[in-house]
Amino acid sequence: MAHAVRGYPLALIFVIMWLLIKAKIDVCKRGDVTVKPSHVILLGSAVNISCSLKPKQGCLHYSSLNRLILYKFDRGISFHNGHSLTSQVTDLPLGTTLFVCKLSCINSDEIRICGAEISVGVAPEQPRNVSCIQKGEQGTVACTWDRGRDTHLYTEYALQLSGPKNLNWQKQCKDYYCDHLDLGINLTPESPESIFTAKVTATNSLGSSPSFPSTFTVLDIVRPLPPWDVRIEFQNASASRCSLQWRDEGRVLLNRLRYRPRNSKAWNMVTVTNAKGRHDLLDLKPFTEYEFQISSKLHLYKGSWSDWSESLRTQTPEEEPTGMLDVWYMKQHIDYNRQQISLFWKNLSVSEARGRILHYRVTLQEVTGGKAPFQNITGHTSWTWVVPRTGNWAVAVSAANSKGSSPPTRINITNLCGAGLLAPRQVSADSGGVDNIVVTWQPPRKAPSAVQEYVVEWRELRAGGDTQPPLNWLRSPPYNVSALISENIKPYICYEIRVYALSGDQGGCSSILGNSKHKAPLSGPHINAITEEKGSILISWNSIPAQEQMGCILSYRIYWKERDSNSKPQLCEIPYRVSQNSHPINSLQPRVTYVLWMTALTAAGESSQGNEREFCLPGEDTAAPGQAPDSLARS
Repeated sequence: MAHAVRGYPLALIFVIMWLLIKAKIDVCKRGDVTVKPSHVILLGSAVNISCSLKPKQGCLHYSSLNRLILYKFDRGISFHNGHSLTSQVTDLPLGTTLFVCKLSCINSDEIRICGAEISVGVAPEQPRNVSCIQKGEQGTVACTWDRGRDTHLYTEYALQLSGPKNLNWQKQCKDYYCDHLDLGINLTPESPESIFTAKVTATNSLGSSPSFPSTFTVLDIVRPLPPWDVRIEFQNASASRCSLQWRDEGRVLLNRLRYRPRNSKAWNMVTVTNAKGRHDLLDLKPFTEYEFQISSKLHLYKGSWSDWSESLRTQTPEEEPTGMLDVWYMKQHIDYNRQQISLFWKNLSVSEARGRILHYRVTLQEVTGGKAPFQNITGHTSWTWVVPRTGNWAVAVSAANSKGSSPPTRINITNLCGAGLLAPRQVSADSGGVDNIVVTWQPPRKAPSAVQEYVVEWRELRAGGDTQPPLNWLRSPPYNVSALISENIKPYICYEIRVYALSGDQGGCSSILGNSKHKAPLSGPHINAITEEKGSILISWNSIPAQEQMGCILSYRIYWKERDSNSKPQLCEIPYRVSQNSHPINSLQPRVTYVLWMTALTAAGESSQGNEREFCLPGEDTAAPGQAPDSLARS
């Protein structure tokens, strides 16, 4: 039974070799090509290539006219009439060049005689930067090196590792771009001071070059495996003190820990010695998701760090809130005896809430009275009460999570716009971009030093002057006279903006309308009624829908002209007021039928006209009994 060679039957090997020899015989049966000094040459060397015919292999009838042609790839570089030719070739490029000799006979195609490949390269450079590493105490030694420039020739690399007591290991690498080898041996750290030497030798047809020896101890090259089974324990369910635990290989002496909140790119780094798989952390923030990783090292000064362990991700426990809520309010009169107090507050930041806020506790109490306070617990960020107008009122609002409540924010309810001398002056609102409005003002007439704080408040202006939450506000120090508002700002929406100046229990305010972006309204107001009032008419209209106003309306225009007239219409322009939806006109002539319509204007231009209405103001004559008056308006 035939033996196997590297997994192939011996008979199959013989068949393959016979086919290769036969192919060579078939290609070169008419002649030979020889190369001197060698088929492998150094870059810049010359080579002599000879081509010769075998007996009786020339042209059949005119053997004296044999023409031999030498081709370099597919380009002829030399020819000669006869049975042989010799050509010297120089300046061959790096790599392999194919030369082919062909026979040319009269009235026949060229016949291939034989060919040869010439490889041009360089001797190997000295391998550099030889370094070895063993991954894990039970791993195997693997070495790497820089090969230097490409030789363009088949080059072998041999790695030799020698150690104490004449220990010697060697392994060869025959890959074309070989720059690393794993010796498959383990160096245990039991003799950490023993010296080992690694050397790499590169060899090809043009020469050989050994590296400088690289010497090291086991501690220098053993890189521990990354720590595993990383876990964390919180003592007393508190983020302020926790213990990080893990498992290491047996001889690990040094660990480094890194951790960060999941939304941060910067790591906190801690290095500890003799940690024994445990370290306490004291500076973690409550209710924060953290990422932890650990790396190991065998020696304080020698060797390299392991790769980082797989990340441990966990959220720290909650703790009692520390921040105080930002609370704002509105006070509105309902009737002679009652008033409505609406409270609003903003969510605490994550660092202030230190947990998931479950509810808010709100207390409203009359300062001077002995009545029990109004109290409520809500999950919303606003609350409204109706209380008597008599007395002074104070509120307190706090936020609660599973661990406790924040310090309460306390506010005395006052008339925010009661002090006229505290009202900010020359308030303006200009676009700061698609979703920003810049609000500016001048300090009140009262001494600016009396102002302790400015509050800028804004809310979307609804049709008919109806303003509902969401209410937005920001606080500004007394030395600022401008603010950029951007929260809940949308283009083509009009906002009512108020600037409050606060001083103790007093406040003054000024208001203005503003938008971040505007264009002409999409439609004009719809006239819903025209009525006569003592020789004049009163025009009433519906507000333009908010989505068609396209910004803050500055004014309305009422147009009228005689029916069937080509004359230019008359008009009346009315400055916009939030609650206004009617206006009188007293310049119409009696017994004349008019056509009336309206438009609206923003800073960007005028809308198209709204609906048309006809109206005829009656004369002084009274209609006969049973006869309809001429003053009927026509739609």
